[in-house]
Amino acid sequence: MQHTQITKTKEFLKKLISYDVLGGQSNLEIIQYITRILEAHKVDYHFVPNENNTKKSLFCRIGPAVDGGLILSGHTDVVPVEGQEWHSGPFEMIEKDGKLFGRGSCDMKGFLACCLASIDNMKSRVLTKPIYFAFSYDEEIGCLAGPALAEAIKNTYTERPEFAIIGEPSNMRPVIGQKGICVLETTVKGSAGHSSRIMQEVSAVHVVAKLIIWLETKMEKLSTSGNKNERFSPSHTTLHCGMVKGGIAPNVIADTCTFYWDIRVIPEDNVFVIIDEFISYTKELESELKLKYSETEINTRINHPPVPPLGTSEDSEIVSLIQKITGNNALSTVSYAAEAGQFANEGFKTVICGPGDISQAHRANEFIEISQLEACLKMLENLVDTFSETNNVTTKR
Repeated sequence: MQHTQITKTKEFLKKLISYDVLGGQSNLEIIQYITRILEAHKVDYHFVPNENNTKKSLFCRIGPAVDGGLILSGHTDVVPVEGQEWHSGPFEMIEKDGKLFGRGSCDMKGFLACCLASIDNMKSRVLTKPIYFAFSYDEEIGCLAGPALAEAIKNTYTERPEFAIIGEPSNMRPVIGQKGICVLETTVKGSAGHSSRIMQEVSAVHVVAKLIIWLETKMEKLSTSGNKNERFSPSHTTLHCGMVKGGIAPNVIADTCTFYWDIRVIPEDNVFVIIDEFISYTKELESELKLKYSETEINTRINHPPVPPLGTSEDSEIVSLIQKITGNNALSTVSYAAEAGQFANEGFKTVICGPGDISQAHRANEFIEISQLEACLKMLENLVDTFSETNNVTTKR
């Protein structure tokens, strides 16, 4: 590992961390910084803006316009720091004891910095297959930009990229599976009244209790007789209610109650089938309750577009490639959501593999070990070797 390359990576990471772009906020400044680096290396790039042009995803190609290339993908946004006790400024990178501290150092600006630091090597070699960068926004609030970014890459170039590596923190271990997630909000409108009239009124809280029991019962069925994928723990799709809001006093029947729930789905299940089944039950229950109170309503909405799961086969070519360039044959799955399933849905053979430990993400004093950045740089160096005219057989370990 060249000393200058890790030094560049640290410099890039320090600057990237300084941009406090939270999910939902404009990322134009950090994108402008990245474009200046690309322009300095004479790399053409494209944008995928949001409707208001306040946020942009960026993608580019280094190498020839031929089929079979690989996408390196990451996001530019981070999660908030409010309420967390940091030992130093969260948006000022601090180096200590072989670690680099700062919001986004692990999730996932460390990977972006490694990509930028590897441009010199990519440009100096005669690549036989292209390498693409794909940097998104709003990943932290539901992977909102991923689908449009993946689709734009597929539709912009005349050639067809074949592979994608999503550089989320995995300790540089290849990840071939993630559960999908969908977050929903269900609101019940019943009739208010004195609690002594519970048999005459429709308590929104009591109705919500029935609906939550339905979720629990459905999950039990999935665990005993539904699809299973032993690569995950638990091996089945799960349903969970995390928040309930309703009622004003113990002796007042609640006329409104809302609960928020999620479905974490394995690749073998279809999240919309489960949602439709739930909606069918709510409609039946609503019809029954209208006999008691005609204005009873049960409404469910999706808070943001579902994030699809990832289920890459162990026999996929991307698996053998990632094992080759990382030197790591162990394969794993993760429970967190990422943009991997969105890239896979566009036909790219996809894995997750990036520097850092996910246990450090989203917490105070987030850090990434310098050794993880070095391992990522080595992976990218090996990728260039594999895609290079001068050394496309032997991969450095």
